[in-house]
Amino acid sequence: MSSIPALLRDRIAATPDAEAYRVPSAGGWESMSWREVGDRVRGLALGLAKLGAGPGKRVSILCSTRLEWILTDLAVLATGAATTTIYPSNTAAESAFVITDSGSTIVIAENDDQVAKLRSVQKELPDVTHVVVIDGSPSDDGWVVTLESVSTGEGDYDAMVDAIAEDDLATLIYTSGTTGRPKGVELTHDNWLYTGEAVAKLNLISPDDLHFLWLPLSHSFGKLLEVVMIHIGVPTAIDGRLDKIAENLGVVKPTIMAAAPRIFEKIHNTVTATVRREGGAKLKIFNWARATGIRVARARQAGATIPLTTRVEYALADRLVFAKLRDRFGGRIRYFISGAAPLSMEMAEFFDAAGLTILEGYGLTESSAGSFLNRPESAKFGTVGPPLPGTEVRIADDGEILIGGRGIMRGYHGLPKETAEALEDGWLHTGDIGELDAEGRLRITDRKKELIKTSGGKYVAPTYLEGKIKATCPYVSHVFVHGDRRNYVTALVTLDMDVVKPWAQAEGLPEDPRELREHPRMREEVQKAVDQVNAEQASYATVKKFAILADDFAVETGELTPSLKIKRKAVEERYGETLDSFYEG
Repeated sequence: MSSIPALLRDRIAATPDAEAYRVPSAGGWESMSWREVGDRVRGLALGLAKLGAGPGKRVSILCSTRLEWILTDLAVLATGAATTTIYPSNTAAESAFVITDSGSTIVIAENDDQVAKLRSVQKELPDVTHVVVIDGSPSDDGWVVTLESVSTGEGDYDAMVDAIAEDDLATLIYTSGTTGRPKGVELTHDNWLYTGEAVAKLNLISPDDLHFLWLPLSHSFGKLLEVVMIHIGVPTAIDGRLDKIAENLGVVKPTIMAAAPRIFEKIHNTVTATVRREGGAKLKIFNWARATGIRVARARQAGATIPLTTRVEYALADRLVFAKLRDRFGGRIRYFISGAAPLSMEMAEFFDAAGLTILEGYGLTESSAGSFLNRPESAKFGTVGPPLPGTEVRIADDGEILIGGRGIMRGYHGLPKETAEALEDGWLHTGDIGELDAEGRLRITDRKKELIKTSGGKYVAPTYLEGKIKATCPYVSHVFVHGDRRNYVTALVTLDMDVVKPWAQAEGLPEDPRELREHPRMREEVQKAVDQVNAEQASYATVKKFAILADDFAVETGELTPSLKIKRKAVEERYGETLDSFYEG
């Protein structure tokens, strides 16, 4: 196997009539077989080749998660070109940077809105010969053409595929830049083929599964899932609309779904806040069921025997509470996979208690997204599991996690110095701090560059505290813990208005977040969570002061990366005055 298009060709030959993808349509959901996928990709590849795509070229995709993203990606790769991914939420300037830095000559845009974004910076894109729009109209000047118009072409498709080598560039993914200018990560066909082979060896997924995909395909996690499902032959239902996730789960009834921790936090907080609001017997039953379930989850983690009385109680808790929660997800979930950011212990225990085990994994864009993953039979909360088969790991003297193996990037595009630093001694320096347990499972303690060192010389892990506070107060959306070179730790808190609004209505409180954030009742709820978390921490790690912000952090406003991680530098710059005020006087 030498390339992703060759992998697809083999999949089509092995199971031509099996379901490949399922997409929403006017009448529900429509399926597409692997043979049909092959026909679409072949036509698109030959059409794109006619436009100039080919070996050594780059084609950018500016589109949300949908079937056409995967089809055009596979078609671009089949020409011998490499795909450059752009988040649809990127600004015109950010998009122009990725397109020009990567040297893309063709851009595939989702709709007329994205085309307008490109038009606004067209003078900065002199090398772009064509924009191919998926849902939109062609332009009179010929710069914009429709996907339909390039969906057929003539030529030798198999010869194009056969000419691709495993070490050829397949993907340029620009890191989301939590600390500065985005860097283009060069990933080869072999990098991606490795991830498919490694996951297949775990026997976690089979063609009998149904995978639901909503994650951004512009992100390495989404791209990994694309390749893994082709390798194993797993059907995938695709819909990237975040506001449709809950509805889609109930209809599609998948067996596997991957997500970032924020999605699990949102579900947990919505359920918890709803039950709190209803109060009475429902709240008592929920709290009892939760406590019973977590007791069972902890016993399972410890490998302890669960007493008969507890098993009877858990069976009742399952019938009264947890079974209803599983039904929200379609009732068929075998497990979730969590990545892109740390999953708190509270989330892991709650979902496991509900019979919805989350397998946490870990990887970087620079390691093709997949390097570690918990296994169902030995999942350990608080760890990201052992390495995938073929991945090597070392812990440096300062605690930094170093990774080796076939999944490691070729380098950063056009940045030899940064490449040499990241791949020093042949190992990928992750920038994360961690340790290995006796069974070889990796526990990540924090980002090397994000550890807070107070003016008293004490180190504090901010993401740990942030996760604890979010899990303790269902009304909280994001928490930003601050205190580097300060004499104590403080925090910024944002509200999840989807959860807060019904509670505020029931309590007779203002629904405008600008008024609500200053209300004593709102502060009291957050203060209770902060106090509860503080009680478990060393004094130097306790949050002494906090402020509730009027606006939530968002990708669009620059405080979050597209994978929903906080851009710490951006938050510090935007809310610098508020943070400074914590330390005045």
